[in-house]
Amino acid sequence: MRGTAPHQAESTRQSTAAILAMFRPLPLLLLLAFSAGAAAEMPPPVTPVAGVDLARYAGRWFEIAAFPMFFQRNCLGDTTAEYTLRPDGEVTVDNRCRTESGTDRAIGRAWAVADSGNARLKVSFFWPFRSDYWIIGLDAEYRWAVVGHPDRKYLWILSRTPQLPEAEVSRALAAASAQGYDLARLVYTRQSPPPTQ
Repeated sequence: MRGTAPHQAESTRQSTAAILAMFRPLPLLLLLAFSAGAAAEMPPPVTPVAGVDLARYAGRWFEIAAFPMFFQRNCLGDTTAEYTLRPDGEVTVDNRCRTESGTDRAIGRAWAVADSGNARLKVSFFWPFRSDYWIIGLDAEYRWAVVGHPDRKYLWILSRTPQLPEAEVSRALAAASAQGYDLARLVYTRQSPPPTQ
């Protein structure tokens, strides 16, 4: 038999159409499932603290831990950041660390983003490049601060003293963890004890 009877051909076409109709929604369902899975894995956006008193925030901070940064690759320890309020309302940023040859130092400037309660800052060390510097955790007495980037690629745990009591470190880490930062990336900074009197 070289051909197919008309009623058989019609039946075959109807079966093929029925099968195709069953699979037509599949790409859309797969897309929806993938989107839902991706949304479930994405943490919520980073939220800075409600407000920061820059006059209280000014002064020296000691780095307790941080995500490793390329520009700190020569640092061996004793990393500090000092913030000084300027007459124009901006902040001078003076970062230092101990290296094999002495001290590395980088001086930049920072300014608060409008309507952020001074909790979101822009920092620039090399004009015109600037980066987001969000204060996402802050002790009520300004004994420690947690600073991060909204993309979670940078994180710093800062303290007013070279060593921070374990209970306070735990509170700072909890603030970072609650914002979705991967604490496994943290590297703790060597800070020399203060000189004995």
